[in-house]
Amino acid sequence: MASAIGLDFGTTNTVLAVRDGETTRSVGFESSAGHSDSMRTCLSFMKDAKLGAQALKVEAGAAAIRAFIDNPGEARFLQSIKTFAASAVFQGTLIHARRHQFEDLMEIFLKRLEKYAGTDLGSTYDRVVAGRPVKFAGSNPDENLALERYNSALNRLGFPQIHFVYEPVAAAFYFAQNLKQDATVLVADFGGGTTDYSLIRFESHAGKLTAVPLGHSGVGIAGDHFDFRIIDNVVSPQIGKGSFYKSFDKVLEIPSNYYANFGRWNQLSIFKTLKDFQDLKQLVRSSLDPERLETFIELIEHDEGYPLYQAVSAAKMKLSEAEEVEFYFPPLGQHSKRLIKRAAFESWIASDLAQIEGALDEVLVKTRTLPGAIDKVFLTGGTSFVPAVRRIFENRFDRDRIESGGELLSIAHGLALIGERDDIANWTTMPGETGPVSALRSRAR
Repeated sequence: MASAIGLDFGTTNTVLAVRDGETTRSVGFESSAGHSDSMRTCLSFMKDAKLGAQALKVEAGAAAIRAFIDNPGEARFLQSIKTFAASAVFQGTLIHARRHQFEDLMEIFLKRLEKYAGTDLGSTYDRVVAGRPVKFAGSNPDENLALERYNSALNRLGFPQIHFVYEPVAAAFYFAQNLKQDATVLVADFGGGTTDYSLIRFESHAGKLTAVPLGHSGVGIAGDHFDFRIIDNVVSPQIGKGSFYKSFDKVLEIPSNYYANFGRWNQLSIFKTLKDFQDLKQLVRSSLDPERLETFIELIEHDEGYPLYQAVSAAKMKLSEAEEVEFYFPPLGQHSKRLIKRAAFESWIASDLAQIEGALDEVLVKTRTLPGAIDKVFLTGGTSFVPAVRRIFENRFDRDRIESGGELLSIAHGLALIGERDDIANWTTMPGETGPVSALRSRAR
């Protein structure tokens, strides 16, 4: 039986994997939403009289989404939890009058997965090998704080050993299982909140795969940022962005920070509880375009963040295949249809693409590696399908060297494979290190 479990705690999806003979398999989950091999990284909280006055009914993944949709106004919904991990500003959020810190939310989410999997993970597996981005998402991310929070949450599940591995390293290891010869591999992992690169030299000696990590880089920008650009340019102008209000004898523009909060739907539930939202309501009376602001407020009060997320993501995916797509979100009204052209979308994400390409330049420059010296380029993650992203790599590397696949599975399965190795210490990282050197273990039970 496998002694290690790989945990890909993602911004959008979370996957657990274990080694099964010579291969790996995803851990399956059974919830009220049915069977799945991955879980949306989200939670819902509802009061339930059957559980007592202080108890909350908690669901995760698709079951949380269903609870949220079926109980509008009653379910507190949180998603993209990972984006708060490295934020020193985030000190917790109130959920039905009780404060939850990041490690509390991560623990609650993983315990729901544990229940859906039908097993006590901490007792079943000796090691948990958790993925971590090269650079965490957010402004001024604190890497050490994020790993302390991860470690605290994982300790509560009772794992004897906790190890952290760079996510692109795990993806590279998964990909390397199919290599026919020694190769220098560049892995680009496009998650929901971060883009990470890892450059590794893989070699086989006496039938045993070895690797020399050459370098890593990353940036806290990925698919969620692309979605936000659509919201900012298509949705926000329809709900008051760029409009004005009167303040005594002055005409002022509606503060743009309201729309930053709205666009990043992982902050929407928190924004709903802040004074800023109450201030926004007050602006309706002095607004020169009150109907648009009222639509904004209704979207927040009716918890339309997730449906909007679905509509925006669908439009982005269609733009990967079509030159233009019609965007329509019914809660905005019958006149809200907009035609989005791929050229316009690419102009909106131009600054994000520049930072993604800058992180690629960083790993090549730090390792003094020319594009021609790289044998294989492995792209993983849904954002890798965006044509403008693929062009970054096609402009530098021959197309026959570029491969993709395992968008949801590669990291977790790579983590599971690494977890079973005797030389696991060569693959894991400590906070602040630039390459795999040693394991970060929890205290023994």
